[in-house]
Amino acid sequence: MEESNLSSAFIYVSHATEGNLKDISLKIPKNRLVVLTGLSGSGKSTLAVDTIYQECQRQYLEAIGYQGIPKPKVQSIRNLSPAIKITQSEYGRNPRSSVGTVTNIYTELRMIYEKLHERICPSCQKKIRASLCREETEKVEGDFKVYMFCSHCGYRMEKLTRSHFSFNTREGACKACHGLGEVMKIDLERVINEDLSLEEGAVAYWDHAYKDYSIGTVNAAFRHYGLKQSDHRLVKDFSEGERILLLYGAESEEAESFFKGVKVPKKVADGKFEGVLTTLWRRLHEKGGITAQLEPYFRTGPCDKCHGDKLEELPRSALVEGRPITELSGLSLAELLLWVEDIEKNLEMDEKAMVEVYLQDMKTKLKRLIRGGIGYLSLNRQTMTLSAGEAQRMKLAATLDSTLTGIIYIMDEPTVGLHPKDTAGIMKILKELRDLGNTVLVIEHDPEVMKEADHVIDMGPGGGSFGGEVIFEGTYEEILKDPDSVTGTYLSREKRIRSHPRMRLQGFIEVRNADRFNLRSIDVDIPKGCMTSVTGVSGSGKSTLVMEVLAGADAKERAGRNIVKGTDDFDEIITVEQSAVSRMKRSNVATYSGLYSEIRKVFGSLKEAKALDLTAKDFSFNTKGGRCERCEGLGYVTSNMLFFEDVDVVCPECGGKQFNEEVLSVKYKEHSIHEVLQLSVFEAQDLFMEKRNMTKILKLLMDVGLSYLQLGQTLRTLSGGEAQRMKLAKDLIQSEGKRNLYLIDEPTTGLHPIDVEKFLVLLNKMVDAGNTVVVVEHNQQIIEASDWVIDLGPEGGIHGGEVIAEGTPLDVMRNPASVTGMYLFH
Repeated sequence: MEESNLSSAFIYVSHATEGNLKDISLKIPKNRLVVLTGLSGSGKSTLAVDTIYQECQRQYLEAIGYQGIPKPKVQSIRNLSPAIKITQSEYGRNPRSSVGTVTNIYTELRMIYEKLHERICPSCQKKIRASLCREETEKVEGDFKVYMFCSHCGYRMEKLTRSHFSFNTREGACKACHGLGEVMKIDLERVINEDLSLEEGAVAYWDHAYKDYSIGTVNAAFRHYGLKQSDHRLVKDFSEGERILLLYGAESEEAESFFKGVKVPKKVADGKFEGVLTTLWRRLHEKGGITAQLEPYFRTGPCDKCHGDKLEELPRSALVEGRPITELSGLSLAELLLWVEDIEKNLEMDEKAMVEVYLQDMKTKLKRLIRGGIGYLSLNRQTMTLSAGEAQRMKLAATLDSTLTGIIYIMDEPTVGLHPKDTAGIMKILKELRDLGNTVLVIEHDPEVMKEADHVIDMGPGGGSFGGEVIFEGTYEEILKDPDSVTGTYLSREKRIRSHPRMRLQGFIEVRNADRFNLRSIDVDIPKGCMTSVTGVSGSGKSTLVMEVLAGADAKERAGRNIVKGTDDFDEIITVEQSAVSRMKRSNVATYSGLYSEIRKVFGSLKEAKALDLTAKDFSFNTKGGRCERCEGLGYVTSNMLFFEDVDVVCPECGGKQFNEEVLSVKYKEHSIHEVLQLSVFEAQDLFMEKRNMTKILKLLMDVGLSYLQLGQTLRTLSGGEAQRMKLAKDLIQSEGKRNLYLIDEPTTGLHPIDVEKFLVLLNKMVDAGNTVVVVEHNQQIIEASDWVIDLGPEGGIHGGEVIAEGTPLDVMRNPASVTGMYLFH
């Protein structure tokens, strides 16, 4: 084959030195599914995102006349194409953003309701169908309004349009909750313990002298209204009038209505008591929102007017084929697809023509989302509640709406959070992208994805400064035979079955009648002093059981549901979820872990620092003094790229070194403060080996699989799994010597199988130290190493929420009803 033909079939990367890459050169086949694997921190993301994607963006922008994206540290990359990056970054925290809005499926559903809805005519009270009513448009106060005439009596009324079916518009949003579906409410049971007297501390936030003052004021109010004094009576024995004064105060409408004709006292000393609940509402408004002090007493609950449906009454009552739009928003995507297919069959030809384009688009999008393993989600699910893996799969499904070819797709672990059963759906999407004529470059640890890949690139041999090399290039079959590949060695290793799980001798945590979300009133027993994995397909109820029911064990049981017993003997219940640990660009690995305060103390105590009158404060990049003020200690300035992603450019003043020359001149073991921040956790352990407080923190970061992270790496760049393990390390630092219950949501996200083995050592140490660990997991290594497994299913969404199997990993493997068991020890 001619050289020109050879070169067009590959992307050639020559001499890449970005990050920890060690002058690597390689060729990546185009129009293929290529997996980049290797130990955590080995350089996979640096090669795929920081080098290839960055250079794709730079070359594309320069081709259309834009400048500003810096060239990555690579001699050249040939045969690039425009690139699309799909990473694990989460959606924003906007409570109005939902699965339906970001996919536009809800928009299409609103269009269908505008065209086809049925409602009751306010004049003749007969049922009318929008498609059969005559319409006219009129300009009212600068806005256009659509009116329709009743097909029975001719009555003119405003037509319900797509805006009326939106909870984000003035026309559609419920006026009480402004379209959020929820309102802030006081949790009365947490504010007042009615089994106590006021003197015994019935009101939770009355403490010390404030309690005595408040009791005196309440009793003054009781005297004013001719009621008995509190006098150590239990709150549950108070009369109706006493309760009204205690809860709402003397100036409330409730008190005015109950004590008709009695004047409100003018002074506090005379009984002008504000009220327990009124005081909390006042503090909430004064603070402008929930604070740490107020949080225990408030909860969000469904809006009393719209009952959580977010819309005004009229659009809530409109029906298509007998169902309101709010009901369809709550269906799983899989159920919604069935509704779309049914309505297609049942519509008359003229009505079908009005909405056919919307139905087709909905079908296409719903099928892609279902194939992506998230068919259990509903349109009204808030995007801020999605896991990083769910968010990524939604974005991945959206890419298939495009028929672009010749694109380089770069994806960061698209199977994150997926049960092995659901991985096939993702693989089908990836192959479709490839078959359209695109290059699909996937960062992955999942052996099943590697098996399906056309080409595998293994990075290593280790992480951080010990990585950055290409260890292997070739097929899955070839990597199994390569003795130099850590990945290949692991994959070809024979599995061992753990034959001696821990005995369940310390009793159980008992969960009874758990019915949160899709849980079907289940009962489970979780052994104390053991490691338990809660497993099941995506959407089966795992996180609900662990992160909602178990995590809320300290809450009072309500109406005999979601009862949790047996947690009183734990010092703390610690939840470790995958939400970002910090969104502040100034928060990094060193600051979050508590390491940086120790580092600054070390530098502030050096002779050179004292000679220059520098203190520990001057070695902070967060305060004025020793930092570079041009970039305010960040080491970079942000360049706005208009229609493209903003780009961080090295600070022209300090050259990225964050501090002024005086501070940088102070060295600890020949390292400036900036150079220390560039070290990996592993390298820092060597530098500070004699500093006990620091080595303790560094060792825990190593134990949770984060040895490759730089101390100065901003937390915004961490994946969901890395952020979660950072939080776990911090909790372990703060909880030494305690006996805790740890609830951990998929801790192995982003970990290579070898790193999972190391992480298992830490989990076992935690249990051996007297803690109880419950993990939500899909990872077979973690499940197989557990003492106990609770498998939920059988499917996701409304078809999940049941206990399918319980027992040791071997018990679950042998249970024919367990889908999880099918994949264990294979």
